[in-house]
Amino acid sequence: MLTPSQKRFLRGKASILKNKYLIGKNEINDSTIEMLEKALLAHELIKISVLKAAAEPTMSIALDLSTKLNAEIVQVIGRVIVLFKRNKENPKIVFEK
Repeated sequence: MLTPSQKRFLRGKASILKNKYLIGKNEINDSTIEMLEKALLAHELIKISVLKAAAEPTMSIALDLSTKLNAEIVQVIGRVIVLFKRNKENPKIVFEK
């Protein structure tokens, strides 16, 4: 579980990230989960855009993704979701103390 200061730190890092991943009307399937899992393993922090064609609300999609990926929701703003998952073998993001 992330502390409020860790979430604030990650939100700052996420502000410079580009939205590389899209969730559309096909919603969440196995290939989407696999792709996002690899992205989290490689980057630890990812930004996902939810297209207007998506049938479910953005927060519902964020909760579903965080459960399936075992990741933390850093923030949800509009149609953008920011997820974080620590890479235990090779951590890339170091939190300030």
